[in-house]
This record gives sequence, C-alpha cells and structure tokens, in this order.
Amino acid sequence: MIKRMAAVAALVPAMLGVTSVTASAHPAPQASAAVVTLTYDASRAGQWAGAIAQGAQNWNSALHNVRLQPATSPSSANFVYVATSGWPQTTLGPIVPGGRKGQVQLGQEAVDEGYDMTRIAAHETGHILGLPDDYTGPCSELMSGHGPGTSCTSAKPNATEAAKVDRNYAGRAAAVSPARQQVVIDVWPARTPALADAR
Repeated sequence: MIKRMAAVAALVPAMLGVTSVTASAHPAPQASAAVVTLTYDASRAGQWAGAIAQGAQNWNSALHNVRLQPATSPSSANFVYVATSGWPQTTLGPIVPGGRKGQVQLGQEAVDEGYDMTRIAAHETGHILGLPDDYTGPCSELMSGHGPGTSCTSAKPNATEAAKVDRNYAGRAAAVSPARQQVVIDVWPARTPALADAR
C-alpha cells in the first residue's frame, strides 16, 4: 500500500503538468541573451600553447556571458598571445569584438622566477577580460598573480572573478572598446607593477 501511495504521489505532479525542482546550493548567474565570443591567436606563443589552452578552458568553464576560442586566422583574432623574454604584460580590457585588438605578452622572466605557466596565462587572460590585479589576494584568487608566491599554481578564476567578467560582457556583443587602452605590466618579483597607456 505504501509503495502504491508513493507511486501515485510521484505521478500527480506529472499529470498536473507541474515540474518539481530541487533547489541548488549555488545558483548559476543569469547569462545574457547573446554570449560574446572572443577569439585569440596563439601562433606566436611557442611553448605557452598548452598553458594558453588550459587557461582558456578554465575561463570557459567558469563563465556564462563570454566564450574564448582559437581564431580561424591570426588576422581575425580579437587578441593575440605572444611569447617574450621579458615580464608578462597585457592589454587591460574588456576586449570586445569589433573593438581594438588586445595583446598578451607571456614573459619568460616570470617562468624563470618559478611561477606556473598556466597560472600566468590564465591571469593575463583575466586582464583581457577586464580584471585588474589584486596582489594582496589569496592563492585561490587568480588575479592575485604573484602575490601568493611561486608555490601557488591555482589557474582557475574564483566565483567572484567569474561574476565580474560575466557582468563586463552582459549585453556587450556589439560594444566597442575605448579608443585608448591601458597595458598592465605584471612584474612578478619584488618589482613595482605599472600601468601604461597604449594607443
């Protein structure tokens, strides 16, 4: 009898056209009507290719309003990754389709200091998406960059960082980047980080 009552209780919502929903502990942020697709070119990134792919995947797993994907050709990319011998530096976004192109310079000096390549690539991509540095943050905060030291290898944005990027791109598919852009120079050891204007 109890089994029959349980079966009937399960059928009643279906017969009435009611869907039962289980509440989620972490509701997903609302996605904008159109997801902004940003394309990147890594053809000049050399040994950074794997770190770039993993960093982009980490961002894509965390975001709802923007998607990163390789460009079909270097000229069609919204931003480019370039391997350099210096320190990492990046155009500060948010970079948007139809606006000025961005550039991520992945500096070998940071790797030589002992910093994780995937964390560097993902961190610099965060600048492209409009996030500033927060060197005082914990290792779990991607934009804390070199602040937590070389032992920190976390290369995934946290929920707060992902939400900020989603807000940056909500409804921005047709937006245009400002005519003047800043470049963030991430000097990873005990040097002073700087912001420079780029035209």
